[in-house]
Amino acid sequence: MVRSILIKAVLLACLVSPALVACAGAPERGSADTQGGAVDAGNGDRVVVAAGDIADCRGGGDEATARLLGGISGTILTLGDNAYEKGSKAEYTDCYDPTWGRFESRTKPTPGNHEYYTPGAAGYFGYFGKASGVPGEGYYSYDLGRWHLLALNSNCADVAGCGASSPQKRWLQDDLADNRRKCTLAYFHHPLFTSGKYNPGIPEVKPLWEALYRAGADVVLNGHDHNYQRFAPQDPEGRADPERGIREFVVGTGGKSLYRIESPIENLEVYNDDAFGALKLTLRPGGYDWEFVPVAGKSFTDSGSGRCHQG
Repeated sequence: MVRSILIKAVLLACLVSPALVACAGAPERGSADTQGGAVDAGNGDRVVVAAGDIADCRGGGDEATARLLGGISGTILTLGDNAYEKGSKAEYTDCYDPTWGRFESRTKPTPGNHEYYTPGAAGYFGYFGKASGVPGEGYYSYDLGRWHLLALNSNCADVAGCGASSPQKRWLQDDLADNRRKCTLAYFHHPLFTSGKYNPGIPEVKPLWEALYRAGADVVLNGHDHNYQRFAPQDPEGRADPERGIREFVVGTGGKSLYRIESPIENLEVYNDDAFGALKLTLRPGGYDWEFVPVAGKSFTDSGSGRCHQG
């Protein structure tokens, strides 16, 4: 509660005298810059900004990453573990809402394992409402420009599994079969491949990857490991596949804490474990550009481009 009051006081000061406060140009809740989120970056391009493992009332990392969001127009994707430690209603109100919550109107969320430390992830579903999908499920899809995006729930034990006969896997296969967009991006909390604390990855999400791979998906975004990792395109078995493979980004750099990477696994191209930040993706018809944007005071960045398999 104290943290929430302090942050709101700073925001009020930004309105009154922005020159005297480190406001970093962050837009306010409900301002013109935060409405809709589907920003056209030119020629039909769309921008998304993503990170997971975000808000903790005991630290200030989420305040720093929220300042980044204020300077980047576009749709915000949360990659789970949005409010520590239990994703409770109080933690969403006091920890998440004063920082990343300012951009709720342009946020498309997913839950992490910490959300389920509150039974049924009630704090998460209560806070985001319709934006989080059907309560108890937490997976949904939407189109953004020429891209199809899927927000999945990788807390498999809490959604009747992720296997072949699970409701989510059946829904995912049907959704992908109906998709008419040439480019596809999926995002969820747990990474199938990772080199950090959870090395070599979380096998429970492999069935989701298999469905995405068969359908020709292009990009997967995850959190859970508190660092940044970019992988070369690969198949669900972890074999390099430059023609049909999915490029995975781990972006657990939203502000909670950072985990070291000591044993990089196969196909890892770039990684960093000492900078909070967010991944900015420009989704173009037929391809995408990526850029890791670090918080103020950090110099690490990573950028590049890729093409869609069906582009």
